Amino acid sequence: MNKYLEGKVAIVTGGTGGIGTAICKKLAESGAKVATNYRSEDKFKKLQAELKKEGHDVRGYLCDVADFDSCKTFVESVEKDLGPVDILVNNAGITMDTTLRKMSPQQWHGVLTTNLDSVFNMSRQVVQGMTDRGFGRIVNISSINGQKGQVGQTNYAAAKAGMHGFTMALAQEVARKGVTVNTLSPGYIATEMVMAVPEDIRKQIIAQIPVGRLGTVEEMASAVDFLCSPQAGFITGADIAANGGQHMM
Repeated sequence: MNKYLEGKVAIVTGGTGGIGTAICKKLAESGAKVATNYRSEDKFKKLQAELKKEGHDVRGYLCDVADFDSCKTFVESVEKDLGPVDILVNNAGITMDTTLRKMSPQQWHGVLTTNLDSVFNMSRQVVQGMTDRGFGRIVNISSINGQKGQVGQTNYAAAKAGMHGFTMALAQEVARKGVTVNTLSPGYIATEMVMAVPEDIRKQIIAQIPVGRLGTVEEMASAVDFLCSPQAGFITGADIAANGGQHMM
C-alpha cells in the first residue's frame, strides 16, 4: 500500500462519527499519524479499541471544537505528542433542525458555533506552522445542504455554506506557501444516523439520487485522502460535490 502520507501528522475533528472514523482509518492507512478529538472518553475508548484491532493507532484528546482555547490546547498536545500538524480535516458537526419561525437563538448559535466557528478555531491553530514549513492540507467537510439549502436547516445550511466561503478565502491567502484548502460536500451517506431513518423515507431519498444509492463513508474518506495527498497540490479553493448527482452545480 502506498504510504504517501508517511510521517505526516493529521487531525480529524469529529473522528468518533461515521464519516470521521472512516477518514481517520484512511489517513492512517496512507501512513499519517492521526489524532482526533472527543467529548466522551468512553465513546472514544470503544472506538480506539476497534481501530487497534484493525491495526490503526488513532490518538484521542478531550476538546470542544466550539471553544477557541480548547482547540489551542488540543493542537498543542498533538504537536507535543506526534509532531507539527500537516493535515487538518474539519469534520465535526451537529444538527438542531426546525423551521426558522420555531428556531431558538440557542439552536441557531449552537449549530453555527460547532459547525462554523470550529473551522476558524482549529484552522487558526495550524495555518501558521503549515505556511512556515511549506506544506499543508486543510479539508472542510460541508454538506449538499450547504449548496442547495434544506427546509428546517437554516442554521445548518448557513454554517455549511459559510465553511466554503472560509475555504475560498483562506485558500487564496496560503496558496503560494504550499498549503491547499478545500471543501468536500457529501450528500446522503449510509451512516448510522441515515440508516436509522425509516426505510420508506430512505427509499424516497434514494429515488432522488441519480446513481440510485446512498454514498458510503469509505467513498468520502477516499476523497479526503486524495485531497490530502501530495498529488492534489494543484487543487485548492474547490468544493467537491460527493452526492451521487443529487445536486449539480
